[in-house]
Amino acid sequence: MFLELPSLLADAEVSRLRQLSQELRFVDGKLSNPANTQKNNLQALSDPGEPKYAESSQLVSGALMRSDEFRAFAFPKRMAPPLLARYEPGMKYGPHADAARVNSSIGVVRSDVSVTVFLSDPTTYQGGELVVHLGTRPVAFKGRPGEAIVYPSTLLHEVRPVVSGQRLVSITFVESLIPDEYLRTQLYELNEVAAMEGLKMSWEGRVRLEVVRQNLERLWSTS
Repeated sequence: MFLELPSLLADAEVSRLRQLSQELRFVDGKLSNPANTQKNNLQALSDPGEPKYAESSQLVSGALMRSDEFRAFAFPKRMAPPLLARYEPGMKYGPHADAARVNSSIGVVRSDVSVTVFLSDPTTYQGGELVVHLGTRPVAFKGRPGEAIVYPSTLLHEVRPVVSGQRLVSITFVESLIPDEYLRTQLYELNEVAAMEGLKMSWEGRVRLEVVRQNLERLWSTS
């Protein structure tokens, strides 16, 4: 199951991230995954002491944490500092699953949920779709600036080759309070039912549903 956040970032935040991408130093993306020969992209040098890198990370992490939808879907416990990634013509990231544990400036983060935030106008580049494989079905995403796709890190996914133009995104990995994807989905669905139907239910029914929801979160949470 995945979540689409069509307006995660405000226009001003997208503009600032694009500006920062012009000022930050980008390095070979293989530095973070040298064993994957299918990875061919550029990523901002993750230097916590660099104010512009810290600002780029904070803009995205702040937007995610202020999103009720994101928090209800991911149950975030910790998040790796978001990282800008750039794809130029011929670059791609072949089919892969994200590493179970991701090294970051805040330490090792277990990757339960992955996030891609689109920053480039999709009309300015060809190719470069994020493809998430659901069984035998590939689902392609090429979002508008400021849109985010949130999906389980366990899913096979890829970035198709960029044919022309430049693809700029921000990516991050989330360690969830509910590590089990199936259990996390059940809680998300209960949250959705409560949001959609709560006002139509009797007060007693709403309270009993909320008791079940909170008790399950308490039972399944790692902290």
